[in-house]
Amino acid sequence: MKSISKHPTKSNAFEPIIFIFGPTGVGKTELLLDLDPQRFSVINADSIQVYRHLDIGSAKASKAVRSAIEHHLIDICDPWEQFSVGNFIERADQACQMIHDQGKIPVISGGTAYYFKHFLYGLSEAPLSDENIRKSLSQRIETEGREWAYQYLQRIDPISAKRIHPSDMYRVSRALEVWETSGRPLSSYTIPTTVRNGMKPLVIGLIRESEVLRRRLNLRVQAMFDEGLVEEIRDLLKMGAQSWWPGLQGIGYREFFQAMEHGEWSRAIIADQIERNSRLYAKRQMTFFKSFADAKWFDPENKATILTEIERYLQGGSR
Repeated sequence: MKSISKHPTKSNAFEPIIFIFGPTGVGKTELLLDLDPQRFSVINADSIQVYRHLDIGSAKASKAVRSAIEHHLIDICDPWEQFSVGNFIERADQACQMIHDQGKIPVISGGTAYYFKHFLYGLSEAPLSDENIRKSLSQRIETEGREWAYQYLQRIDPISAKRIHPSDMYRVSRALEVWETSGRPLSSYTIPTTVRNGMKPLVIGLIRESEVLRRRLNLRVQAMFDEGLVEEIRDLLKMGAQSWWPGLQGIGYREFFQAMEHGEWSRAIIADQIERNSRLYAKRQMTFFKSFADAKWFDPENKATILTEIERYLQGGSR
């Protein structure tokens, strides 16, 4: 490989970088295990897997998988801490630089679509987070409830409200914070259209037939319960877990806290909700991912074809 810039802001410039994304449950981890660990390192792009103690519900790569191929940005903060897309870009840039310095190729893989988009194009010009306003909003949401927060967002920024799930309190709060800080809706701030740092990534999207994905999601949810999801939730409660913790906004966790708020604790009911929310989330992910014009789409069962495409890219055929 040619020499690599030591400047963090140029960490990806003209260096190979691979994106592998797809809806939840599509089979990203299985594909990663087919990559040569001597050549590739993985950067996690899942907004819940960055949190410690959230292993089963987030479908985090197991220790066996992480020992088979190096992973970055897993277990890097506590579930009560905020980890913004700006934090992700900064940490992912650093990881890319380190991986390139090792003579290896970074593979950014996950299902958080806005991580990929903002990593590629950068952040909008929306104002930075204001700690005082954020705390004030958090206290108000705690007092008046999540439904109030989402209805408020629908009034002041209906475009963002359509883009954000009502249960995603982190993004709802961020949109409200932007309004309180600037008097402008978050949706009025544009995202850059020029790729950062001259990146020329290979963008691989994984897709399955809807019924196949549905079965995989249902099986995965049942496996989570069999592997100890309820015990994981109980351990979190012993730690003092609160429903507003950023890490607990993800599917597989928030359903438990919603059930507790309604006095429920039925495995069947909670599992059904997780399955349903996972299916809806997968549809939203696909809608977002299809906006990537340069993505190359594959069924993850066609591993040989995908690996051939990666080799072609590394030899300059797609760059």
